[in-house]
Amino acid sequence: MRMSVELVLAAAAAIGESLTWVAEDQVFYWIDVKAPALLRLDPSSLATQRWTLPSDIGGFALDASRSRALVALRTGVFWLDLASGHLAAVAPPPFDPRLHRFNESACDSHGRLWIGTMFDPLDPGAEPPEPAGLFTFTIAEGLRHTPDEAQLHNGMGWSPDERRFYLAHSNAHAVHVFDYDPADGRLTNRRPFIETPAAIGVPDGAAVDEAGGYWCALHGGWRLQRYHPDGTLDREVMLPVSQPTMCAFGGPSLDTLYVSSAKAKLSAADLEREPFAGGIFRFRPGIPGVARSYAVT
Repeated sequence: MRMSVELVLAAAAAIGESLTWVAEDQVFYWIDVKAPALLRLDPSSLATQRWTLPSDIGGFALDASRSRALVALRTGVFWLDLASGHLAAVAPPPFDPRLHRFNESACDSHGRLWIGTMFDPLDPGAEPPEPAGLFTFTIAEGLRHTPDEAQLHNGMGWSPDERRFYLAHSNAHAVHVFDYDPADGRLTNRRPFIETPAAIGVPDGAAVDEAGGYWCALHGGWRLQRYHPDGTLDREVMLPVSQPTMCAFGGPSLDTLYVSSAKAKLSAADLEREPFAGGIFRFRPGIPGVARSYAVT
């Protein structure tokens, strides 16, 4: 489907990710994994604030007051004071940080932050790929392991009634769906949802609309795809960048879909063809999105 896709910000991010809409302030928070940094964007004015971080960031959430961010770094989980920039350690990394880092995060309506992982060794090629865990974090319980292992977690999202949870295993080109209990965060009955052909990239970040449609960014594929709740493909939207990473609904009516992207690993010739790689884009899909929590509690 050809839609009017607009460049919002020529961010030139290495790996832009984790777009998170904060309705109270009408802004997005997002990350550049490899910069590494947490950023805040007002899409109406393009005003941007940036917090530089000491190691790769794979996910985050804000606290209820929006004065702190919980940041999931390669070196562990920390509270970041947004006024001072001070980092306070919360938990060590639950993996060997030479081999893995956190990747992808999302909060449910009860303030439970889900955090995935990625095999991303500091010395590429030195070790064979191996999976790592999926985690949850709450202030009361800290970091807890849940029973799912993957080389690369992505694509987290919930159905509008929060009874289904979506999770991509990107390297396997697969998105799974679970039954979800929002009261206790229990995942059960994992089953296949979609498989994406290798020729059109890997399933990356995702968003869910109010009709239950699952919007998936195809990293390497120049597109987003929307799937019905039964897993059938509804439409695809072509983009001006080859490496979309994440999509998220925003705006006062949640009727605009924003898309982040990456320029990492693109050659000079690639960057000539897509000069706005690493930018943030938007379009109106005709279906509003589901409000998603940003606050860990």
